[in-house]
Amino acid sequence: MPTAENSGYDSSAIQQLKEEIRQGGHSFVYTEDPDLDEPMGDEYAHFQFVGNHEGKEVIFDAVLYTLRLHHSSLVYEEAERRATQEHPLYVPIDQRDETYQANDEIDEEVELLITEIIEEIEENEEIKVTEHLETEVNPEEGTVELDVCLNVEVLNDQVIEQFVSEFTSGQLELDPTLYSFHSLDEEE
Repeated sequence: MPTAENSGYDSSAIQQLKEEIRQGGHSFVYTEDPDLDEPMGDEYAHFQFVGNHEGKEVIFDAVLYTLRLHHSSLVYEEAERRATQEHPLYVPIDQRDETYQANDEIDEEVELLITEIIEEIEENEEIKVTEHLETEVNPEEGTVELDVCLNVEVLNDQVIEQFVSEFTSGQLELDPTLYSFHSLDEEE
């Protein structure tokens, strides 16, 4: 898969990306950034494409993820927040650094509690999500960044092609419906 680094408004970078896109046979190229801890799989994609922003041709740097992944992340964050209120000595996984000293007893107890809280949140449909698109101009890098969440089962080339086509033509319509999901384990 072709990859690219974003140079935003630079016309030579735009032409270079257009050539990479043409060679790749799609309307976009996947972006791989080893410095970012990005999820892998069929629910998340990081890619770039050329389009217009405020009347100028630019490179869009987009992350696209499924509504289910977004919901799962929010549910987990809320469950972890509630669990740490009950167990203030627990250090969430994303806050552990090289100085962290494991406490297996507390960690195991809190992880079980998090699982129970997740089940409760999902059962009560406490968290609901909707499709969204956020645009942010990063003047330091000259980029137009997109954060996009769509209600699709999987992200593949076809879904990304459709998004790019609808976005660049101004035809993208987001579904305002609020959704709640249950863990995949329950459905199997």
